[in-house]
Amino acid sequence: MVILGRQGSGKGTQCGHLVGQYGCVHVSTGDMLRAAREEGTELGKAAGELMDRGDLVPDEIMHGIVGERLLKDDIVANGVLLDGYPRTPDQAEELEAMLGEGGLDLAINLDVPVDIVTERMMERGRADDTAEGIARRLELYESQTSPLLAWFEAKNILSVVDGVGTEAEVFTRLRAVVDPLA
Repeated sequence: MVILGRQGSGKGTQCGHLVGQYGCVHVSTGDMLRAAREEGTELGKAAGELMDRGDLVPDEIMHGIVGERLLKDDIVANGVLLDGYPRTPDQAEELEAMLGEGGLDLAINLDVPVDIVTERMMERGRADDTAEGIARRLELYESQTSPLLAWFEAKNILSVVDGVGTEAEVFTRLRAVVDPLA
């Protein structure tokens, strides 16, 4: 599975619930990069150097790191919940190639309106959560994610889940789309 959602949509919280319910492995882009770096793989070293400079990790390195992670025993045995990858249709194509035909079961878009996620991020009070910073991040997310949502929709694996409500209410909605596939 892949989970998508604006910053502040509650993805992290709901990923914890999904992992607890279904036993899959939650893998975020940041976690993958840090793990590859700690393992000292060639791809991990290359990614670490880029991250240290504040540069984005290019697709070819991300594909390699994701590919290595997807082969680990815990994911082979339990499945995966990807968070932060893919971010573009090109990355989605590569993921599909890695998993093989039919290997990707579901893409969930945890949908929370911009005004609500903005309010949530302002309330958490992080240093980078200024109105301008939040607006920039959300604008970037929208521009990057729209084509990806269209890609998943064309594959008939996209489910949009209303992310507004209590944690329990949102998780109940998530279970309604994941249970038939579990």
